[in-house]
Amino acid sequence: MRPYPPEDLATFSDIEMADRFMPAPEVLDWLRDTFLDEGSELFNVDHQHLRDAKLGVLWTNCDNSRAMRSVIGQAELMPPMAMGKWQRARAIQQVEEWFGDMPDFLITFSAPAAHGMDDASFCALVEHELYHCAQKMDQYGMPKFKEDGTPSFAILGHDVEEFVGVVARYGAIDPGVAAMVEVANHKPLIGAASIAGACGTCLRTAA
Repeated sequence: MRPYPPEDLATFSDIEMADRFMPAPEVLDWLRDTFLDEGSELFNVDHQHLRDAKLGVLWTNCDNSRAMRSVIGQAELMPPMAMGKWQRARAIQQVEEWFGDMPDFLITFSAPAAHGMDDASFCALVEHELYHCAQKMDQYGMPKFKEDGTPSFAILGHDVEEFVGVVARYGAIDPGVAAMVEVANHKPLIGAASIAGACGTCLRTAA
């Protein structure tokens, strides 16, 4: 069954609730079974480098907007880096207390947004964040590994950054945009029936 966020995080009441973050081990188990297990109908070979990665997943009710858009998912490389020494030490302590260890990636999902999503939208959101969790490549385009043989990880940016209006007025100028348009014009690889079978049961932006 597809996981849903806790009710108290997913719905807003008349009383303003403080911003909260809650570990979501059920989401981690589900995404491993759904997208990382070769026996799954929704297995994606693009994520195979994450099969042995340490992933931490959180639900949050904290509203997050960036560039006038709602952010409903976020993947971060761990441990936290861009902050002062005390802030970083405090953040590291919090993450380790949540998960018992420092994960390679921390993935956070908006509970209110996920609560109202259909199965296909939620699967797309989760995979969007998994695509951000990438393995570094060397100068020859080959996967990069650490000295101990484990993958060297990095955050991967989006394949395409463009405005709909630019594409509408001038066409798919950037090669990435052209490739995205071509793929969008084909039938999706995963149909609604497949998603329903795996999950059992809005136009938003993921960052």
